[in-house]
Amino acid sequence: MMKKLLLLSATALLVSTSAFAQTTVITTTGTGHSGAVQIEPEYRTKIRTYVTEHKIRPVETREKIVIGSPVPRDVELEAVPTEWGPSLTKYRYVYSGERVMLVDPETRAVIQEVE
Repeated sequence: MMKKLLLLSATALLVSTSAFAQTTVITTTGTGHSGAVQIEPEYRTKIRTYVTEHKIRPVETREKIVIGSPVPRDVELEAVPTEWGPSLTKYRYVYSGERVMLVDPETRAVIQEVE
């Protein structure tokens, strides 16, 4: 009887630990130090509104700026405004091709595109 109770307790602990781990994992994609950042829909709207209201001019580059690639050194990275959300202020951004690209300031790699 005691073995059954111990086995049941261990199983319950294992199941609850797995469920807990699944709810606390932050989803990222990509390689290396950069990964995609989850941006809530309300913040996506705030970002698009900011770019429109502040008439942010897109940067022009010879190569297309894409997720995972570094932004050319001659392109100035802009600070992310606080209204875009507290989890994004550690990043910089570039507006290119009607898209806002979040950039890791240390590696200059694009980690997320906001359409």
